[in-house]
Amino acid sequence: MRIAVSYPPLDSDKGVALLSQNRQFQWFNNPTFIYPMVPASAATLLQSMGHDVVWDDAIAEQKHVAEWLDWYERAGLDLIAFESKTPTIKRHWKLIEEMKRRRPETIVVLMGDHVTGFPEESLEKSPVDYVLTGGDFDFSLRDLVNHLDKHDPMGPGTYYRQDGKIEKTGMYSLVNDLNELPMIDRDLTKWELYAFKNGNFKYLPGTYTMAGRDCWWGHCTFCSWTILFPGQKFRTRTAEKMLDEVEMLVDKYGVREIFDDTGTLPIGAWLHEFAEGLIKRGLHKKVKIGCNMRFNYLSKEDYQLMGKAGFRFILYGLESANQSTLKRLAKNMKTDTIAQELKWSKGAGLAPHITTMIGYPWENKEEARNTIEFAKKMFRTGCVDTLQATVVIPYAGTPLYKEAEKNDWLLTKDWDDYDMRRPILKSPLTPEDTLALTQDLYRSFISPQFVMNKLVNIRSWEDVQFIGRGIQYVWGHLTDFNTGQVKGAAAVAKSEKERRIVEAERIEESAVA
Repeated sequence: MRIAVSYPPLDSDKGVALLSQNRQFQWFNNPTFIYPMVPASAATLLQSMGHDVVWDDAIAEQKHVAEWLDWYERAGLDLIAFESKTPTIKRHWKLIEEMKRRRPETIVVLMGDHVTGFPEESLEKSPVDYVLTGGDFDFSLRDLVNHLDKHDPMGPGTYYRQDGKIEKTGMYSLVNDLNELPMIDRDLTKWELYAFKNGNFKYLPGTYTMAGRDCWWGHCTFCSWTILFPGQKFRTRTAEKMLDEVEMLVDKYGVREIFDDTGTLPIGAWLHEFAEGLIKRGLHKKVKIGCNMRFNYLSKEDYQLMGKAGFRFILYGLESANQSTLKRLAKNMKTDTIAQELKWSKGAGLAPHITTMIGYPWENKEEARNTIEFAKKMFRTGCVDTLQATVVIPYAGTPLYKEAEKNDWLLTKDWDDYDMRRPILKSPLTPEDTLALTQDLYRSFISPQFVMNKLVNIRSWEDVQFIGRGIQYVWGHLTDFNTGQVKGAAAVAKSEKERRIVEAERIEESAVA
């Protein structure tokens, strides 16, 4: 079969869609492209089975819809599969209509967290052929292709139409052994598209790995990945296989920095084996490693080992500096130990990054400012290097979304609005407050102490370039959360309606052409 694993283009005046391999969707004015590990694994797996696989990330390649539709019509695909998220799902439904009009014989498959939360919705509102639920896109797509190609049984968690009715193969199952997967083919999946335009990488080129799926904690109520892994056991590739992949990336592609995008990097014996293996193979001298991590689980000695092993960038989900909020989010962490752990991390030579959110339905302006003041203090004291700030969005199917429905917190159920351009949760804050406070979080690093610390630690031209890229990304984020985006509910609704009309006209014009 000729199969495309795709990210179709999403034309918008809002910017570039950050869709691949992300837990929170945004339109970025200064684009960053994240290597989509699970779809890349799916493409590699299908190719290893003998299929003719096309890697098609039109977002990273910055193609336009009309151009892409012309390519799609000529590509001769038997099947095309792509990931969607809540803020993109309606655009994808419209696109699928045009795809089916142009080439009805191509089988169209949707995957991702939104369709996992609402699997029947896309079959009801678009001519999509199959919906795959759960987070193992690679295994579930393999099973579907085997069903279509060899008439094998469909895998669990598959939704489809039969005789005009929506059918399903039951609840998805995430018991697949990750160690059975082939190593991702970086050439097939055009790894260089994601190697340079990424603010997390100091040393270029950079790339991604994924040691596990997805987070060994897996209870945070806002995280879209929680709907993909309810009650499922956290799974990892062996540390040895991960070391082999790192070595291949360094030797074959000259990769200088790797970010492992497991929801939280495995700890304990796995982490020690991996870190010690990096040192034993001499990889700690050739490549820097980054990862996601949770507070309150690593010791000072763990951080010191990571520093010796070449770890550089470490991302923590802080979300809020208010203990009551962390409890409601099921974060399972204590605010009074965070500063100490950041000092351990920084003291081991790592560059800590914290993620934060504004707009909780239960937080007032004083509580939101508490998070901002905490971030300022961490920057001022040199405990944190970088920060990400976002607006709280209850993605479809998450525990937070269900809580919002129950408590009547939702301002809208129009999925187009779930793109972080304005708050969609009722809150003690005004919409303008929410965006302004998010901007304040991005400004929290600005202090004489932080700037001086950065300047005195410049050791190379690469340091200067990294700082320069960081300034560009911060400026882009300030634009992303411009308070001018909020002009009252009526004006916003009018603007959204006009945008959808324009997009529909663009697709119709391309169809005529």
